[in-house]
Amino acid sequence: MFHEGTVTITTPRLRLRRFTVKDAPDMYENWAKDKEVTRFLSWEPHASVQATAELLEDWIGAYESENCLNWAIEYDGSVIGSVSVVKWSERHQWAELGYCLGRAYWGKGIMTEAAGAVTDYLFSRVGFNKVVISNARDNPASGRVAQKCGFTLDGVLREDFLLKDGRFADMEVRSQLRREWKARINGK
Repeated sequence: MFHEGTVTITTPRLRLRRFTVKDAPDMYENWAKDKEVTRFLSWEPHASVQATAELLEDWIGAYESENCLNWAIEYDGSVIGSVSVVKWSERHQWAELGYCLGRAYWGKGIMTEAAGAVTDYLFSRVGFNKVVISNARDNPASGRVAQKCGFTLDGVLREDFLLKDGRFADMEVRSQLRREWKARINGK
């Protein structure tokens, strides 16, 4: 496997790049303060732009490691979301993606484009054998992103994730294997 960290990736509509502290206002306004966007995430909505800036400072420090894979999604000059590798195993050659997108940009294919580009990067340049995306069963839109990117449902982990409201969520787990990705990009 070859780690080069978070490199800039360009798609037809998006620029996926490292975060900077200057992204704090966009991140805060577009998704970090939104209770609906963060509903199925492990963290609470941010209380202020300052809280977002402090988190970004931590993320920026993590870029010193070439194992840090965390992209800002830039669209029309604004940062509107993120996609990152949230877990991975070098030994078993798999990575799990997590993503977040501002509500104003839902339903436009933006996350499918971003997650697809990162998936391509993880297979073609890093060398993972499998990429995984998990979503709360009550959040089917997240699962549709994975499906549109060519991921297959592996199964459901019952009551696997404790939501902020105290309920346990069933988690759908989807994956894509390198050989499936190769067949898809080669049109087979």
